[in-house]
This record gives sequence, C-alpha cells and structure tokens, in this order.
Amino acid sequence: MNLFLLFRFLTLFLFLGSIPLVDHGRPPVAEQYRSIAYVLPSERLHIPDIAAEKLTHILFAFANVKDHKVVLERDRDELHLSQLLTLKEKNPDLKLILSVGGWTWSKNFSDAALTEDNRQLFAESAVEILLKYKLDGLDIDWEYPGQKGDDNVYRSADKENYTLLLKACREALDKESDQQARSEHDRYELSVATGATATFLEHTEMDKAQEYLDFILLMTYDFYGPWTETTGHHAALYASEIQPEAPSAAKGVELYRQAGVPLEKIVLGVPFYGRGWTGVEPVDNGRFKPYQENVQSQGYQSLLDDFIDKNGYVRHWDDQAKAPYLWNPETRTFYTYEDPESLRHRAAFIKEKGLAGMMYWQHAQDPKNRLLEALYNALHGN
Repeated sequence: MNLFLLFRFLTLFLFLGSIPLVDHGRPPVAEQYRSIAYVLPSERLHIPDIAAEKLTHILFAFANVKDHKVVLERDRDELHLSQLLTLKEKNPDLKLILSVGGWTWSKNFSDAALTEDNRQLFAESAVEILLKYKLDGLDIDWEYPGQKGDDNVYRSADKENYTLLLKACREALDKESDQQARSEHDRYELSVATGATATFLEHTEMDKAQEYLDFILLMTYDFYGPWTETTGHHAALYASEIQPEAPSAAKGVELYRQAGVPLEKIVLGVPFYGRGWTGVEPVDNGRFKPYQENVQSQGYQSLLDDFIDKNGYVRHWDDQAKAPYLWNPETRTFYTYEDPESLRHRAAFIKEKGLAGMMYWQHAQDPKNRLLEALYNALHGN
C-alpha cells in the first residue's frame, strides 16, 4: 500500500471512529416525553382502569403540611397508594410521586420553609413516606410562595425560603438514592407545580430553584374563571386575536425562559375540565365577554356526555388560541375546555420548543382515558 492510500485509510478510520455509536437500548426521542397525571382520589376514580402504559408519572394528590412535616391526612390514602403501586404491573417504568400541598393544603408551607431545622424536618418526613409506600419521588405544589392563596400564611422571605426548601428536599432525596444505590434513571425525583404568570416568578427565584428540580409542572390553565371580569379560554395555547393581551401557555413558557429556566425542564400543564359562565354578552359567541354568573366546572367526561354539541351547546374553535369552546345562544352560556384537537397543538408546541412533556389535572375527570390517549398519541406521533 503506497503512502497516499495509507493516508486515505487512516483518515477514513479516524473519521469513522469519531462518529458516536448508536445506543440501541435508548428509546426514541418521542418516548422520552413525560406524560404525567395528577390523581386525586374520588368516587369517580377507579384506579385499576388508569391506562398506566400511557404514562411516565402519576402524582398522588395530596399530602398536607403540619408541624413542618409532610403528612397523609385522609383515611383511605394508604389504600389508594397501594392500588397505585399495582399499576406498575402494567408499566414497570411508571414513577409514582407524592405531591404535597395544592390549593387547600398550602397553608403551612411558609412556616415549614422558614428555618433550616424546619426545612430539614419537612424533607426527612417526606422521605419517610416515600420509603414506607415505595414511591419514587416528591412534588411540591406550594400555591403560592409570598402570596395569600387560600388564606395561607405567607412572608416576603418565602422567595428565598422556597429555594432553600427545594434544596433541602433535593439533598435528602439524593442521600437516600445513594444509600439505596439507585441508578441515574431510578433516583428519587423532585418536581414542583408552578403558576404560569409573572406574579409567581416575582415571588420566587426560579433560576436558582430549577437547579434542584428534575422538572417543573407549569400550570398553564385557570387563566380565566369566576375571579375574572370576563369569560375567556382558561387554557389557551396562544392569545386570541380578539384579546391579544390574554394570558396563554406560550406566554407562560416564554416568561420562564426569560427567568432562567431551561426549556427542557418545563412540563406543560393541561386541564381535563372546563370552566363556564352564564348570562354572557352574546357577541363573538361569548368569547371574552362580561357575564352574570359563574357556572359549575365540568370534567371532560361530563362535557362529552351532556354538553359538546348537545342540549343547545355548539362546539367552536378559536384558531388563534388553538382552543375549543362551547356556546349556547339560548341560555347565553359559555364553556372553555381542552379536547384532542387542542392537545395535538400543545404536543406540537412541546416538540417545537424542546419542552419535557405534558401534565394534566386530574384523572378522575377522564375516567375512560379518552384525553389521556389523545395526549399520548399526540406526544408520540401516532
């Protein structure tokens, strides 16, 4: 072999050696998207019917905070947790996460986060529950640091203490993962559920807090409700042209990006329920109009059974917001909700932006897994 051919051979060899080998054991990119369900036990929920094979995580809602400790409050919590564990027979990779707080049980977070001793007690008590019930991680749903919420204790110091509480939890979970020799995929996880508004970001240090988190569940819903002066899409992906200043999921994601949160840690939240108003001004099919009173929210199954293109309600589509809505011209009633079409647009947005996946609240509102199946198919390209 002459020197020229030898040079060509060596060049080709070095080039091929620089190409990374394909890891055939790693799932395709689409399979790495998180699909996360909040499960709130109720009479409508039958845990064995949950399509666990279409989920990466189930978050059990909720544990309470008392005397700076994480505690289970309800009589049947232990039963429900044991039932959820059986879902791993359907999906051995399913992660079961304990969620703490929520709207009603966030009253004592500020006290629990106030001192180093309190934070340590909180974190250690949480780990004890994870070990007792064979769970895989912790979700903090403090609604909201530095804000009154549901008549909560709150302080200006919550801004820094929120970060410190997450740090204490992260350290406790990592310590336990090390002691159990849990591998990278199986290490205990830590997440938070957060408001998708500038107000939440003003009262937290999300650029610092995110360092301790596996992912952030951005609650991109409840943008409109009985607390707003007009109707509106309560979970719009984008702002509608008739109300360009309205909040949206896309705006929320951008706010978090600007606040220093990596997009790959953001999980986009979606509601499996609709909100409604009656006595609505009959213009633009009731969108963004004043109303006389709020009406009861409805789970997706109830909307299918009694509302969507039934009983005088007509489904409409806002193509700017990428959101469906119902309008009943006789009763002047407006409902905002999510459906398979809007979930497909959310999934496309998640892929475009490089987000971590999709979360929904909550499973009892979709007992036949219709929206869950639509969510899964949208994320996985089916």
